[in-house]
Amino acid sequence: MGSVRSPNRLVGLASCRRWSYILPSVISVVVSVNVEKRVDAPGSDTYAREAWELKERIRQREGVLKQRRGFFMDAYRRSTTHLLFEDDRLLGFTSTRRDGYILFLAVAPEVRGEGYGERLVAEVATNHRSVTCHARTTNEPALDFYKHIGFTVKRRIDNYYEDGGDAYYLKLGEGGLRDKLSDFMRR
Repeated sequence: MGSVRSPNRLVGLASCRRWSYILPSVISVVVSVNVEKRVDAPGSDTYAREAWELKERIRQREGVLKQRRGFFMDAYRRSTTHLLFEDDRLLGFTSTRRDGYILFLAVAPEVRGEGYGERLVAEVATNHRSVTCHARTTNEPALDFYKHIGFTVKRRIDNYYEDGGDAYYLKLGEGGLRDKLSDFMRR
């Protein structure tokens, strides 16, 4: 089954192949997209190496996600981690504490804007009454993403990070992603 890559979502084309002759100028048809959700429960580190490698690639490229390996691995093992894979390539992951606090959210730079970050946060939102996180005050792309899906800044925390960086504490609002999720799931 092929899929259509539309803004922020993939739509199945089981019986719509006959329409593909009119679609190429409007959208691109992706023949084999196999995005699979996997989960590492607390105490498991099956995919920790892949998550660490993606985090490090982002750190080297963008200067964010600066956690040291020991801290990262310990936090990863204590949290529930949702991961999205295309075949065996990690597209993104989120590690979350039992209280809905997002410890890590990372999406591979080459697939950003395709809805994977929203999908990962949606996994957290469906399993927790409250969803919160911290983001560097200087990480504009992350802040824009969080605000776009309905997070609001609750407070600023100076010297939050080990390197002295400041953070915003963010919380998912009631009318944010949850409503968008309901809309998305109905389609």
